Amino acid sequence: MEYKATLMSGDDIDRALKRIAHQIIEKNRGLDNICLIGIRTRGVPLAQRLQRHIEAIEGVSVPVGELDITLYRDDLSRVGEMPEVKGSKVDFSVEDKIVVLVDDVIYTSRTARAALEAVMKLGRPSKIQLCVLLDRGHTELPIHPNYVGKNIPTSLDEVIAVRLAETDEENAVKLYLK
Repeated sequence: MEYKATLMSGDDIDRALKRIAHQIIEKNRGLDNICLIGIRTRGVPLAQRLQRHIEAIEGVSVPVGELDITLYRDDLSRVGEMPEVKGSKVDFSVEDKIVVLVDDVIYTSRTARAALEAVMKLGRPSKIQLCVLLDRGHTELPIHPNYVGKNIPTSLDEVIAVRLAETDEENAVKLYLK
């Protein structure tokens, strides 16, 4: 892949997450019954960062879980014979909660669809909201995020790489040409 540009710096990512934290609080009129669930891999550290921003704003620590959607993918047969399942870690009930699913990028919406199915297996939340750092367009399903850090329209020949210190040892969003 050919490097094209840096779309967001670490500071840009942090500002977007702070703004989203305020939006989550405002849209839900507080934090009653809210939980964050990060979609593996990069949605998990983003959910943890959102939790810290929410706590800094409101003084309340909302629960955070980790969701592995591997077995809910509609392209599982294309992934390989033995897909790597890391497992979900949701140590709280989602029953009657407002679940905010957190992911790094929304592209086709298929990951979000799989995440919705995985959450519904955990219980019956009162609401499910979707939060993404980046929306690059090209959705194939009628699923759109409630919270977006940045809209970045891309061509089908471009690839967005979200790099987070927790997983990649740097904080940036980079654009590549296939």
